[in-house]
Amino acid sequence: MNIKSAYLLGMIFGNGEIQRESQQTTITIDIPYKNLKTDDNNDVQLYVKSSLFDMRPIMEEVIGNPINTTSGEHSTKLSFTRDNNQLFMQIVSDYIESGTKQQNIKMSSKVFSLSRDHQRSLLRGIADVTAYIRKSNIAYGQANQHRVYIEVPQNWQMVADIANLLKSVDVPIQTIDFGHPNFRDANMTKYNEGKHSFWKKEHQIKIWANEFIPIGFNVTHKQKALEEYSNQLLQDSTLNATKTHLYYWQKSIRRKTKPIHPCENDCSLPDIIRGKHYASWTELAEDLGYHG
Repeated sequence: MNIKSAYLLGMIFGNGEIQRESQQTTITIDIPYKNLKTDDNNDVQLYVKSSLFDMRPIMEEVIGNPINTTSGEHSTKLSFTRDNNQLFMQIVSDYIESGTKQQNIKMSSKVFSLSRDHQRSLLRGIADVTAYIRKSNIAYGQANQHRVYIEVPQNWQMVADIANLLKSVDVPIQTIDFGHPNFRDANMTKYNEGKHSFWKKEHQIKIWANEFIPIGFNVTHKQKALEEYSNQLLQDSTLNATKTHLYYWQKSIRRKTKPIHPCENDCSLPDIIRGKHYASWTELAEDLGYHG
């Protein structure tokens, strides 16, 4: 597998859908617009269309023509159909262990045997379709403490796999906001209002902007924001590269006292964490397999 194939594979891991038939497979990749305007008030849809000029040649070199593009109000979709014996389709079979869409796709362990350059390229593919950097993505409400959010739906294993891939290329995670009752409804506010499923949200992997520079984006407005916000973070006296380049097991951990939430036993939670109470995201991440 080459670098460009790794990038395309990452896009599928991030927000792809696979429709397999006996002779051919159709893959659709969704590039959503989290907001319709960038922080500098430019049109996100136009930025994504512009970025396709950089992304399509990568895809076409891997799979050839044709690639279908459909632009909607909230996303742009790229799709292609190829014979199952085509080289990239064989790569998909080798590196996607199971699943057909974002919510249930599982990485093969082979991904962790790829070189660092291949892993970075794969992570960039994931980021282009699932990650965001906006002025509002600051930590603790502090100016210039900018972060990238990688958003993952209720796919617990994918969170752990992305976290471990980031560790493989030496990119520490600042925090993970899990779609778990102990974090998304820690004080049972919504539960007591009768909204018992409020906590079932996407997981958010949060990374300091400057730490994400080695991965980056091919989507133009995201890369532009990443560079700008990374510079702002590093120029601020509060943070520096030494402070941001720490894994959770290298620093003190904040644990908050939280009430036992009735949904800690929800059947949608994986067996390994079901019935457990978490005071810190680090405890949950460790149970999923992300640790030093």
